[in-house]
Amino acid sequence: MNRTFAAILFAVCVAGNGSLASAPNVLLIVTDDQRPDTIHALGNEVIQTPALDDLVARGTTFTRAITAIPICVASRAELLTGRDGRFNGQDNFGFSPKPGVPHLANVLRDQGYETCYVGKWHTVGRPSDSGYETTEGLYGSGGGKYPLTFPLDWKGMEVTGYRGWVFQTDDRTIFPDRGVGLTPNISENFTDAALAFLKRRSERPFFLHVNYTAPHDPLFVPKGFETRHADLDVPLPKNFVPEHPFDHGNAGGRDEVLFSSPRTPEQTKAGLAVYYAVIEHLDQQVGRLLEGLQADDLSQETLVIYTSDHGLAMGSHGLRGKQNMYEHSVGVPLLFAGSDVPAGKRTDAQCYLRDLFPTICDYAGAKIPETVHGKSLKPVIEGTQETVYDAVFAHYKDSQQMVRTEHWKYVRYPLVDREQLFDLRNEPLEMNNLIQNPEHATVADNLRSRLNEWKQESLD
Repeated sequence: MNRTFAAILFAVCVAGNGSLASAPNVLLIVTDDQRPDTIHALGNEVIQTPALDDLVARGTTFTRAITAIPICVASRAELLTGRDGRFNGQDNFGFSPKPGVPHLANVLRDQGYETCYVGKWHTVGRPSDSGYETTEGLYGSGGGKYPLTFPLDWKGMEVTGYRGWVFQTDDRTIFPDRGVGLTPNISENFTDAALAFLKRRSERPFFLHVNYTAPHDPLFVPKGFETRHADLDVPLPKNFVPEHPFDHGNAGGRDEVLFSSPRTPEQTKAGLAVYYAVIEHLDQQVGRLLEGLQADDLSQETLVIYTSDHGLAMGSHGLRGKQNMYEHSVGVPLLFAGSDVPAGKRTDAQCYLRDLFPTICDYAGAKIPETVHGKSLKPVIEGTQETVYDAVFAHYKDSQQMVRTEHWKYVRYPLVDREQLFDLRNEPLEMNNLIQNPEHATVADNLRSRLNEWKQESLD
């Protein structure tokens, strides 16, 4: 659909029934590798996140949101299509999304929205293939022949993440002069791009999808944040241990070798200090973006959603990466704010990232495609419904499978014949494995059965 036709459709919709006249703009912000416990207002006393704190105060927070597959590409594919990653193109890593199904931006564009993509693109095709009319500050692979602008990370280790990534256009014109690979203040570039879109937007409601790379490795201390945590004794995660008790299925993965093994308290604290500094710089840029909405009198007309594609261990449970079923990695921050969103509300309703697709459709007045597996969270936000799922499931490749209920989490590691059972209500740090406790044998059997049923599910 070209811009002229979309503008005509918008005029017809408004003239016909006024459905878009009251439809909100949608600003969807997605970060990369952000633990759910890295927001000051949600209990992290070390980190300073005033912009995110403001979203928490004036909106609704889902405290138990998860990604179903804790890896970038699969998580983002679910978000684009609203589909369960097991049935969304390639299994596990989900580089697809599944061909032939509508993407979120397709649906909103056809509803009359102006759709724009900003930042990291980490799936097949181009944003224009997924329904985005325009791109600003698009960032993806394609600059591998150029030397990295910053070849060493904060601790002097050779960079392994985002090698060869460059700013580019949708038609693949690249700009290596803007930096090859991640740079310390790259979040500013994405915010500048999003603000540029807001300045030139049309009169149609917009869907602005902004994807930051922070706080994914390689980590660099942003300029101006060098002393933010330099003199602060950053506490270790409460569930820090030097080593995970067994091979969880990614022991030698790229993420895991970014810290020495066994993990040391000193390196873990230093890594967290940089990680927090990157998130604080990210928060500053999110603040700039939200101020841009306010300056253009768009705050009351815009639904703001903030989340991440997955979390990160950073020393918790003796791990460094995201490829695990613990809360710090499978969990994601999820904040909603807008004029129709209750302020200061927190809900422990379990949900998935894939639920954002139907939720946004609900707010936009768009029909939810039958291909979508997610469920709208709007009833929970409005208070007409307390829960969406009585259990949620996740997995990583064929090495990890998880089911989580309101009270319990059961994890199975088929390749090494291990099981875990955690009482999340009484021990949320997941340090006490109760799988051998006979008092909880019935609970374990029940969750084992539920996981087996989930494994047998098919599209039929």
